[in-house]
Amino acid sequence: MSLRLGDTAPDFEQDSSEGRISFYDWLGDSWGILFSHPADFTPVCTTELGLTAKLKDEFAKRNVKAIALSVDPVDSHQEWIKDINETQGCSVNFPIIADQDRKVSELYDMIHPNVDSSLTVRSLFVIDPNKKVRLIITYPASTGRNFNEVLRVVDSLQLTDDHKVATPGNWERGGDVVIVPSLQDEDEIKQRFPQGYQAVKSYLRMTPDPKANWGGN
Repeated sequence: MSLRLGDTAPDFEQDSSEGRISFYDWLGDSWGILFSHPADFTPVCTTELGLTAKLKDEFAKRNVKAIALSVDPVDSHQEWIKDINETQGCSVNFPIIADQDRKVSELYDMIHPNVDSSLTVRSLFVIDPNKKVRLIITYPASTGRNFNEVLRVVDSLQLTDDHKVATPGNWERGGDVVIVPSLQDEDEIKQRFPQGYQAVKSYLRMTPDPKANWGGN
């Protein structure tokens, strides 16, 4: 059965480019991004892993750890990392899981038989510190991912976890947000949103980003 939003992310142990990984222990109290690739030494994957390496500081600001996966073995990963570093001008700074036995791929439903019976598609999961699945995105092998969008969603998740708001379409940090419809008490609204709000409709109330200073996060 495939994972759904709000499910507990399965724990696992598997070899990786940085040694044996026990997923929950590795994740600790951080957010996690687990993403799969069809195969090593493929062009789109090479660009994606290079981009992920370059975004390490942005992930760190958000308390996020990244971990990749493909069904190739560790020695293949190690050789591929050399190519990634050379061609993308980076230093891969996160583990790549070697899922030769497809254990993790099957736990996370990363193999879609109608596309390929053995290789993983471009699956991506955002997992929170409580080990809950908060975002699932699946791309075809031919389409590289937009990691700026992944960062944007993490910003939204972390903001909306802490405040009774939702984020509108195309929202980015610092932009106006929506007060959730379930919040109706005007005294609480005034306390939570001292800058006030604009009632476009009774169900659409816009207010400035309550996280006034994002700082290092």
